[in-house]
Parts: sequence; C-alpha cells; structure tokens
Amino acid sequence: MPGEFYIDGKAEKVSLKAIETRLTAIEDNLDKLAGEAPGTGSVTGDWQTAESDVVTIGAHNVRYKIHSLIISIHNLLGTAITIRLYMLVNGVERKVYEQVFDAAADPPGLWIINGTVGIHEVLRVTLQSNEVADNGQAIDYDYMMEEM
Repeated sequence: MPGEFYIDGKAEKVSLKAIETRLTAIEDNLDKLAGEAPGTGSVTGDWQTAESDVVTIGAHNVRYKIHSLIISIHNLLGTAITIRLYMLVNGVERKVYEQVFDAAADPPGLWIINGTVGIHEVLRVTLQSNEVADNGQAIDYDYMMEEM
C-alpha cells in the first residue's frame, strides 16, 4: 500500500515529506563525519619577546573533535621552544597543555595533538622561544577536525 512502511515490525503510514526530512538529517550527520577542511597556515611573530598566538581552533559553544595538530619549528633556533594550549574552563581561560622543545634536537614538525580531543570552546595555541633570532620567523601549523 503506498505510504505504508514497516517500522520495528509494524505497518505505519509515513508521509513522503517526513521521509525526506529524515533523509536530510541523516545526510547532514554523514557530512559532519567527513570533517572540516584542513586548517593550515603560517604566522610570524616576535616569539622570543613574548608568548605569541600561533592559531586558534574551534568556536564558543560549538563541539569539535580535533584529530591532529602539527606545529613546525623548522625556522627556529631556540633551545627552549614552549608550546602552550589554552581553553575556557568554566568560563575562565586556563592553560591546559605546555611542553618545551629544542629546535636543534627535536623534529622540525611537532605532533602537539595526535589523537582525538573533544572541545566546545576556542582552543588557543601559543609559542615562545628563548632565542632572540627567532623573532620574525614563520611558524607553520596544520590541523584536522570535525564538527560533532
């Protein structure tokens, strides 16, 4: 019979409009699984003068899964390159990660996030160097995420 479908073993009448609405919702959810376009870029700063922003990821009250974040320090010379991540925790920005790297000893590409991390606020990524020659140098970044 037209318009009659079986749901959980019972015959029910369902409008074509209801089916189209449900399919659209399913398609929207599947599109999210494909992830956002990769975030890539380069930024210059006075890294030795002060801690400076590299990139901000996400948005206020929007849920994301960050799968990877790579920072390139290939242009730097410092022996104490400090990467920090900040995020709002109960409405107050807090440092949630800090690690120190050595541009001479560590690889030029650093996996800061290598696995899935869920966020619902902006994640701010900063860098600071102990070498004055690093001022004005470019820092490259690359990240992958998907909206939840």
